[in-house]
Amino acid sequence: MFDYWEELPCAIYSINLKIHTVEKSIEGAVKHTWTDMGLVELMNWKRTHTEPTFEDLEVNLHSKGDNFQNFKADNSIGLQPVIEASQHQKVLEALRESVRRRTLNICKHDKDIMGHLEFPGAAQMDLEAPFAILFSGGLDSMILAAIADQCVPSEWTIDLLNVSFEGQAAPDRISAIAGVKELSAISSSRRWRLVEIDGDPASLSEMRGHLLSLICPSKTHMDLNIGLALWLASRGDGWITENSVRKEYKCNARVVLIGSGADEQCAGYGRHRTKFREGGWSSLEREMQLDMQRLWKRNLGRDDRCIADHGKEARFPYLDEDVMHSLLKMPLWDIADLRQPLGKGDKKILREVALMLGLKSAATLPKRAIQFGSRIAQESNRRSFGSNRAANLASAGSAVLPDI
Repeated sequence: MFDYWEELPCAIYSINLKIHTVEKSIEGAVKHTWTDMGLVELMNWKRTHTEPTFEDLEVNLHSKGDNFQNFKADNSIGLQPVIEASQHQKVLEALRESVRRRTLNICKHDKDIMGHLEFPGAAQMDLEAPFAILFSGGLDSMILAAIADQCVPSEWTIDLLNVSFEGQAAPDRISAIAGVKELSAISSSRRWRLVEIDGDPASLSEMRGHLLSLICPSKTHMDLNIGLALWLASRGDGWITENSVRKEYKCNARVVLIGSGADEQCAGYGRHRTKFREGGWSSLEREMQLDMQRLWKRNLGRDDRCIADHGKEARFPYLDEDVMHSLLKMPLWDIADLRQPLGKGDKKILREVALMLGLKSAATLPKRAIQFGSRIAQESNRRSFGSNRAANLASAGSAVLPDI
């Protein structure tokens, strides 16, 4: 199975069915060349300004609020930088429009009409919360939540889906609870509904065969761990706490917003810091370009299939064409400055966007991948390798699953 299927690169393909009917074959698909030069630019993903001058870095360090202190409150639009912040504003506006496109076009009809639609769960569709956000309480998901609050009607509930394999002790559960408090502080009238989804370690064994079919042709331990976390999150079976009472709840939203693409475009991974340390700005840019050009193969197909298995649609605001263009046109040193500490220089532009949204705490959070924040990797390592130490020695994340 894993040798038979392969991910298709981003493109438009066609097959001449008349020819294949005669030949009884489905080979020979034609891949069409992009005619939209904007799409060609995104496929090539080449930044104009990569290597800064000494003056660029001095201006960046002293005039653009890298210490996150040059921001002042404005109740009408959140936090605004004291100095001119056109770069941050452009990214924020692009993200706001991206989220608006992906939320306001969700069909919200009368319950009687929905009950007659012929798809699973139509009658149970939550018309008050038509979309949900995959939510760790980290920088990327906090930005999506805060922007969504600005885009959708005030009467809509926003479901925040959080997965943990260590109950309330998992890092992502702790940051999610803190994140909801921060979101409530900037938008107290919004009904934020944190859906705590507790993964049972036994579910990894029970669902293994089905999950392997979903992540295929991906086949590493990391792929399986991420796939399980996304599959559980999008299923939406969890717990909510309202009026100090914890009760079971199922999220029936048909659309899930995902933060994919933020780390790749804004230097959020640890290997980005390694490349910068070893080869400077140009080395960092090459690694980010590689990440973007292989994102479809390593992440998007796998993630989409795991979420679609529950009849739900994954939408990716950070991969909106306008968002990508706005980030690609910016100088690399405005995107990230990896001379600075973790939680400050990585994804610097998004941290500044978070500050403009009033998310002071979220703006300083370090990157934490879902498989580690949810503790699924830790549990998987114990089951597959005996211990985390043994898993690390075996490079478990990239190791191919033994039964493939």
